[in-house]
Amino acid sequence: MDLGRIDARLLSRPGASKALHEKWGWMVYWVGGRQFACEFTTGPGAKPPYAGRHLLSLKCDPDRIRVLRAEHPDAVFPAYYSDGRTWISVDLGSGLPADLVLDLCDMSYDLVFAKLPKRVRCEIEKDGRDVGQAG
Repeated sequence: MDLGRIDARLLSRPGASKALHEKWGWMVYWVGGRQFACEFTTGPGAKPPYAGRHLLSLKCDPDRIRVLRAEHPDAVFPAYYSDGRTWISVDLGSGLPADLVLDLCDMSYDLVFAKLPKRVRCEIEKDGRDVGQAG
């Protein structure tokens, strides 16, 4: 999957921003001060099945997680470094359909956005900027 398409999709959402988490070397996507996606490559020493994979971690509906993991057991995993009940990591080198990955990006944003305080959601909807992220 083309990382440029993923990046463009994630940043196309109102209030979305990104920043490099320098300590980990991960690109983290934010809305309202909350993470809704992160993109990274794990080292060869990471535990299986994550070792050496280019991953995108996303918030996801728990029912959808069960279906995705059953349908794509070699490409969709419990989230790396996140709650595997509500987050997934997808292997960007696995050949998952682009439309599926982009739909999951949208779902992640929507789930996180819906949990933001009403004041923050209204400000983002009004201005289209991320009021929770400095800079």
